[in-house]
Amino acid sequence: MEEEASGFDDHAFVPMVSLEMNLAMFKSRWQLCDGITEYLSEILGQSHSDPARYSNFLSVAANELVELAFRSTRAPGRIRFGLYRSATFNRLRIAFPREDAFDRQPVAGSAELVTKSEETVLLRDLATIFRAAIRIEEDDVHGMQIIADFPSREDFQ
Repeated sequence: MEEEASGFDDHAFVPMVSLEMNLAMFKSRWQLCDGITEYLSEILGQSHSDPARYSNFLSVAANELVELAFRSTRAPGRIRFGLYRSATFNRLRIAFPREDAFDRQPVAGSAELVTKSEETVLLRDLATIFRAAIRIEEDDVHGMQIIADFPSREDFQ
């Protein structure tokens, strides 16, 4: 990435939209991943010179991250999706409760916290293709969080 996102500090970002739902409902139908992705991608496309192109392109990455959340939890509780915007980046944040098994994992900003090696490769590929900063965090308040900062510029390769 030519420009670095403001770390992962939310202070530089303005909230755009949030969506919260019961995890049991979310996990009840795989097709909800597509619906949520479409909703979030449409909002991400706002204020761009070619909203459909930006939305369609980012929907690929957003869908992979939503599906990763779908596969990564069986814990009860709620899942939260949030979109934020700064002057140069759009942030997608997906937060969900962690399972007890995650308590034994090391706490770090690494995509390897909850992912298998193939998912780690997928996250690296998404970060490269979309020039995004993507990480997975674990904390006591939100549980697990997938955080992705996408450049708001439309010069994707």
